Amino acid sequence: MDELVFEVAQEADGGFVAEGLTENIITQADTWEELRKNVIEAVKAFYFDSKAPGRIRLHLVRDEVLQSS
Repeated sequence: MDELVFEVAQEADGGFVAEGLTENIITQADTWEELRKNVIEAVKAFYFDSKAPGRIRLHLVRDEVLQSS
């Protein structure tokens, strides 16, 4: 596997949660920059005894409700 994809959701309080789509890796952070660092750390820890993927993709999912009137 050359790429590991995380689905990222923004929480109501403004923080972020990232969950790996193909591996059981979950991490969170208050800011986007902190999340990027936490994801890298989590991936390194998960693959501590094997080769980690060459790329990590963060896919931000945004859910927004709009009023039409």
